[in-house]
Amino acid sequence: MNWVDETIKRRKSVRAYAPRPLSSADRQGLQDLLAEEKNTPEIFAAPLSFHLLESRENGKDVPLGTYGVIRNAPAFIVISTANRAEAMEAIGYRFERIVLEATRMGLGTCWLAGTFRKEQFSERIQMGPEDILPIVCPVGYPSERKTLTEKVFRAVGKSDHRKAWEELFFSGTFGEPLAPEKAGDYAVPLEMLRLAPSAANRQPWRIVFSQGMFHFYREENPASKYGYDLQRLDVGIGACHFHLSALSHGLEGSFVKAAPGIRTPENMAYLFSWAAK
Repeated sequence: MNWVDETIKRRKSVRAYAPRPLSSADRQGLQDLLAEEKNTPEIFAAPLSFHLLESRENGKDVPLGTYGVIRNAPAFIVISTANRAEAMEAIGYRFERIVLEATRMGLGTCWLAGTFRKEQFSERIQMGPEDILPIVCPVGYPSERKTLTEKVFRAVGKSDHRKAWEELFFSGTFGEPLAPEKAGDYAVPLEMLRLAPSAANRQPWRIVFSQGMFHFYREENPASKYGYDLQRLDVGIGACHFHLSALSHGLEGSFVKAAPGIRTPENMAYLFSWAAK
């Protein structure tokens, strides 16, 4: 098993951290990772700003509130962007790539959408008038003991459960489930997509394999109370898993806009497609 698939399977949300700062090596590793990500060509057309915020500066605690959901996190990774087309897919994809690299480094992480004080985070970074800050991510060393809050979140969110293949992946039409053997070399990348995290574990992605292309859709849920489409962000996370796993298995291609011509249920919306080379 390659590092991508192994890391995807190993990654779990961490809400309780050991009360110690990042080591100088890990701090530098994260800063290098964010700098590299900043200079990586865009997968989706949205400019992003990357930040590493530490909970202590000059020997003093800096308030970065998470309403008690996160405990002792020494730092947070933050991405801001203008609220425009493909912004949410871009954040989902790029943030998850950072999360997987941090996991590979032995660090714990956790996606946070609504449970953080946005004003405290936005004050620490430069944001334009149209910029949004939909997600932050604590990063640090996992505590050996899980808190009651962490156990409750995993139980309520059903974090360890994922929908079955036949609910997510289809062949030609939404009425025909895609069998793993029919997916061929892409069976593993699709399985890595299936394991991706999502808000409230809704897993809104749906994939239709047709004429050699994988068409990505999102299941539309009630409007988000946060003012932006978390389902599109979740599909971006899934696309990251699919893409990185595909590349790790030598399956090259690119995300494109297509006209699938597939009859789509009312609660589904087409986003983009994967075209293999």
